[in-house]
Amino acid sequence: MNRYAVIDLGTNTFHLLIAEEGPSGKIKEIFRERRFVKLAEEGIETIGTEPYRRGVETIQRFRRVLAAHDVPIEQVRVFGTAALRTASNGPVFIREIQESTGIEIRLISGEREAELIYKGVVLAVPPTEERMLIMDIGGGSVEFIIADSNGVLWAQSFPIGVAVLYKNFHRHEPILPEETAAIHQFLGQQLSPLLEALQQFPTQRLVGASGTFDVLQFFLGEDKAHLLNATLPAEKFFPFYEELVKMDDLQRRAMKGIPQDRVDMIVVALILLKVVLGMAGIRQITVSAYAMKEGMLYEMMRK
Repeated sequence: MNRYAVIDLGTNTFHLLIAEEGPSGKIKEIFRERRFVKLAEEGIETIGTEPYRRGVETIQRFRRVLAAHDVPIEQVRVFGTAALRTASNGPVFIREIQESTGIEIRLISGEREAELIYKGVVLAVPPTEERMLIMDIGGGSVEFIIADSNGVLWAQSFPIGVAVLYKNFHRHEPILPEETAAIHQFLGQQLSPLLEALQQFPTQRLVGASGTFDVLQFFLGEDKAHLLNATLPAEKFFPFYEELVKMDDLQRRAMKGIPQDRVDMIVVALILLKVVLGMAGIRQITVSAYAMKEGMLYEMMRK
């Protein structure tokens, strides 16, 4: 029994995925858990006391789960992304984890994130001749990859994750039109390299990985023809967007289908998505069940 595990220490969410190699090299999932830790709750510059405690406790819990599932520690990869890359006390956090659990956290760059996201997504959404824009919305950063059946054509990571947008712009409930306008202006400046890339490699198909897209699939998805992906027409997004941005926090909390820990940041996530849909002229959204964790597992299994 050859078991592998990946722990993804995201800015909002810590994920654990334990798997074995199934028939024909497929990923056979054994255990999956996600915990909303919200490392950047008090800002991305420093991990606050409470988020720090939640982070340590979550990894200690994951360590116990790994032991219970007989995963050898050398078959475990733990990677830190935007929050741990930027937080001034990130190195202290990493050292404490190593000392208390024996787990080594590897910091990976945004570019490496994008590479792993691509490897994971293409296992769930087989690439075709038609180009696709892959988007992974994180708390600290957002990765974009333009790819086709020949591989990656362009990729970049941007420090515009939903925790960043929420902390800097979303100050009222419901969000004010001027706050929305400020986000549009900010994203217009930040995403100019994406706009240039889309002019060079136009595509009308968006493939989304991770949390926000799971919410879209819940509300807008049609019957899933495939276990690992679902497709929805982009025009369905806009009425949903208009409805949600008018809601306050309490109204969003009452909506079944939005995890309680995503309720605060879902509005800025949808604004970000609207900007990208407009920028690329997207007609079709595909939701991928796989992202960075599965990309890392795939690499480990190949070795």
